[in-house]
Amino acid sequence: MSNWTAADVPDLTERTMVVTGANSGLGFEATRAFADNGATVVMACRSTERGERAAAEIRERVPGGDLDVRECDLGDLASVESFADGVRVDYDELHVLCNNAGVMAIPRSETADGFEMQFGVNHLGHFALTGQLLDRLAATPGDTRVVTHSSGAHETGEVDFDDLHGDDSYGKWSAYGQSKLANLLFAYELQRRLDGAGVEDTASVACHPGYADTNLQARGPQQEGSAVKLYAMRVANAVLAQSAEQGALPLVFAATAPTIGGGEYIGPGGLFDMRGYPEPQRSSDASYDEADADRLWTVSEELTEVGYDFEALARTAAADASGDAAGTGDETSDAAGTAD
Repeated sequence: MSNWTAADVPDLTERTMVVTGANSGLGFEATRAFADNGATVVMACRSTERGERAAAEIRERVPGGDLDVRECDLGDLASVESFADGVRVDYDELHVLCNNAGVMAIPRSETADGFEMQFGVNHLGHFALTGQLLDRLAATPGDTRVVTHSSGAHETGEVDFDDLHGDDSYGKWSAYGQSKLANLLFAYELQRRLDGAGVEDTASVACHPGYADTNLQARGPQQEGSAVKLYAMRVANAVLAQSAEQGALPLVFAATAPTIGGGEYIGPGGLFDMRGYPEPQRSSDASYDEADADRLWTVSEELTEVGYDFEALARTAAADASGDAAGTGDETSDAAGTAD
């Protein structure tokens, strides 16, 4: 793999991309790279105030950048549904959904819907969002993608189906590892189900940033009120981490490189896969466990009350293949993401 950088991003004019957590860190850098190459970027942010500040900063570096800041709190399924509804109303086409936002190693808390925060935001919020936008992605002409951001921490993760929300036992790092493993189980299972439905132009891709210097690492120590841990984290970032701009490259590569196929896992190819330029990699054996992926999918649909209708997507794909334009127009509106 050559040293792929943001300079290698293709022209993204007339492409619409959604990025969760677009106001800071890796999401900010990815948004800037997309906008710099002509994309319309819908910035899905928990705080629109912070989102607008980020958009203004990007426009200073990318004059004329086409940025649309919208509220999307992944810890609140009502907010996720409202955001998805707005995107579906205002955008006829959607080319890439970047499931980027997340929280890491925080003290136990719960989302608005009663889910453990890391599992709820990192996995369930993105599961619900993808489900409610998948039909728009599949109906958009040409290649489209869902890119889900995981982490090397998935290698230590284990999905505890008997205690998903840490009610009986909670460890902030084990909960984070579980959520990042869930990201990969979801990404690979989504690709298997798209393949099974005959949807050839929409791909599900996963990635991880290695060790990047962002404000994500500081949130746990800040919420604990630990000045010592916060200082240690900042020192580690300064000594060991690559920049957020470099850390965003796997996400940008996964979202835009023409060579990417469904089911791939992209990460930095340098020392211990923690830094360097993006390349295809293999995630842990546990992430490819199809039985766990299927079980997680069922649980996620039950918890979020968002259903994926792959039979409708299959009918749409068949209509597209046969050139039946009339069938395409009616089938896509409810193809996926029904909020029950």
